[in-house]
Amino acid sequence: MEAIVYSICVNEERGKLKQEIPCAEFIENRGISGDGHQGNWGRQVTCLNYGSLVKSNEENHLNMGPGDFAENVLIDGMDQLDLQPGDRFRLGKDVILEVTQIGKPDHPSVVTRTFGISLLPYEGRFCRVVTGGKVVKGDAVVKL
Repeated sequence: MEAIVYSICVNEERGKLKQEIPCAEFIENRGISGDGHQGNWGRQVTCLNYGSLVKSNEENHLNMGPGDFAENVLIDGMDQLDLQPGDRFRLGKDVILEVTQIGKPDHPSVVTRTFGISLLPYEGRFCRVVTGGKVVKGDAVVKL
């Protein structure tokens, strides 16, 4: 199975759930245009495996969708890529991301307060934008 961009989500404010958009401009060394996590740091873009969202919904009797875990990019098939810190992968034709860390310290986030569960502290792939460009829902995702 080929990995694909299932959804792209942003919010101009940090600490808020993200809203799905059909396409996004990824800016080199900054993040995603219109997202509050832009900046010169290692957590510019957050990726999550779509299968984890599905499994969480089934196990916890929830109906969470794109952006509800505060992720920027849901990737269908991401688990098959086995992305580790230092790995690079391409979204679509041009955008290259580099994994800077897996997970982050858990804190009472809006996600946890709203849904009682969060996946990013354990499964989230936090990335920086190495090469910018446009990404559209449905684009291929390839480990480099």
